[in-house]
Amino acid sequence: MIEMIVDRVQVSLMSQHRLVVLRDTQEERYLPIWIGAFESEAITLELQGMLRERPLTHDLLKATITEMGGAVRHIFINNLSKDVFYAQINIEVNGDSIDIDSRPSDAIALAVRLKAPIYVDKQVMDKAGIRPDRNVEPEILGLDDEFTEPAEKVDETKLSAFADFVDTLNLDDFDEDE
Repeated sequence: MIEMIVDRVQVSLMSQHRLVVLRDTQEERYLPIWIGAFESEAITLELQGMLRERPLTHDLLKATITEMGGAVRHIFINNLSKDVFYAQINIEVNGDSIDIDSRPSDAIALAVRLKAPIYVDKQVMDKAGIRPDRNVEPEILGLDDEFTEPAEKVDETKLSAFADFVDTLNLDDFDEDE
């Protein structure tokens, strides 16, 4: 098992597809995993420490496990088959260890809430792990060029054409009385 941490969540600038990028704690290797919009938001909100008025699904799962006396010991991304990743959530309850089948995105969203270790099977890393080329920008990680910015960062220079357009607008032109 290879220990990983969440390096970043990325959103495609072109299609709104999302990736969670895990980083090996021992080597410069990364594991990008496609995830859904809700899981992307759940992971990002927790990593940024943003407070929520009401619990999200992963907050509910965390509360349920802890209120029932359980503890998440780790999550384990244990398989990759036909481009689909598989994971398990290892929970200890009353001295017994239970492995629960999970999508990796849900397991990661739970792990970041509970500060639980994230592990990946060596064979999965051998199949899907990425070692960035030293001559390539590190945030691209060999992925399609549409994934160039982390979800939480916005390059304001890319918005300059829009800002210039907004600056030329005359709000009097939008008066409803005319």
